[in-house]
Amino acid sequence: MTKRTESKYKINRRLGVNLWGRAKSPVNKREYGPGQHGQRRKKPSDYGVQLMAKQKLKGYYGNISEKSFYKYYEEAVRRKGDTSENLIEILERRLDAVVYRLKFAVTPFAARQFVSHGHVTVNGQRVNIPSYLVKDNDVIEVREKSKQLAVVLDAAQAAERDVPEYMEVDHRAMKGKYLRAPKLADVPFPVQMDPNLVVEYYSR
Repeated sequence: MTKRTESKYKINRRLGVNLWGRAKSPVNKREYGPGQHGQRRKKPSDYGVQLMAKQKLKGYYGNISEKSFYKYYEEAVRRKGDTSENLIEILERRLDAVVYRLKFAVTPFAARQFVSHGHVTVNGQRVNIPSYLVKDNDVIEVREKSKQLAVVLDAAQAAERDVPEYMEVDHRAMKGKYLRAPKLADVPFPVQMDPNLVVEYYSR
């Protein structure tokens, strides 16, 4: 698992958006970047706009490493159909993303750690790889001994976000199902995501 070297809230401030829609994000009060030069404003170039789109999408899913993110782009290109839609589908199939969407964890970072520590099963089998890609109709469940953990109960009761329609969940049983692959319009991003600009960035 890639070691994160920066605060998730610093990511928010650098990008200038409340990336995960959290009430405690400092961007709610300070919309400029971190550091002594953070308040300088300049119009970004086309490259800068594309780079920002990539950093937002990469950061949203727990700040995935550049190497892994580029592999997802390559896989999206190989698949039939719209590359930007394919990229979103792949990212939304990551087990840590699914655990986050099902509200078994309060942030993507917490979801990654939760999976890594072996608290989750897929179709009854323990999986501790956050990047594991879930398939349609897979059943994702919190392991029995982990169902009463405070972090799980708090996440399930959080009112900041809802479980999307392409999944179903029973929070009493701490069990969910991945129903289908989403389109970009189906994914409840708190901020606008532009995967088409990510594709432009990598295809320069």
